[in-house]
Amino acid sequence: MARSTPAIKFTYADYRNTPDDKRYELLDGDLVMTPAPGTAHQRVSRNLTMLLGQSVELTGAGEIFVAPFDVVLSDTDVVQPDLLFVSNERANIITDENVQGAPDLVVEILSPSTAERDQTFKRSLYAKYGVKEYWLVDTDAKTVTVLLRDDHGFTLAGTYGRGQILTSSTLTEFTMDPTEIF
Repeated sequence: MARSTPAIKFTYADYRNTPDDKRYELLDGDLVMTPAPGTAHQRVSRNLTMLLGQSVELTGAGEIFVAPFDVVLSDTDVVQPDLLFVSNERANIITDENVQGAPDLVVEILSPSTAERDQTFKRSLYAKYGVKEYWLVDTDAKTVTVLLRDDHGFTLAGTYGRGQILTSSTLTEFTMDPTEIF
């Protein structure tokens, strides 16, 4: 009878020992390396960070962080969202090294190497751990899909493109036309 080798599951302690020059995430105990994002992704990230940052600074609502920055959801789930927001009410989850728990808002900018994972596995993961609002930014379609958490996971609040005004239930003072970031 052939023996099967059990799958190795990594923990946060293992993850902390990965090389600093690579970008990793820990998804259900699986260590996943993600390549550096491309130019379109970087431009959108910069533009969105500036817009969200200005809004959060004006309102004093909390803090914005950008990748690479660890969000420790559990000992076997550590992610690095492209952008994230933690409200003042939940500032206790921010440590000197990372965020310990679900941010209020997570933004993932879709890249060819991560789009499927962002739209499926990470969507479920963020819902499971209590992220209130999840944005998926599509640089090809030039749209932003906003998902809101309810008792059953995430529901679609809207997909916003050119000329439409995106609003956020988490950042109530924030609005933007997606053309501002593309």
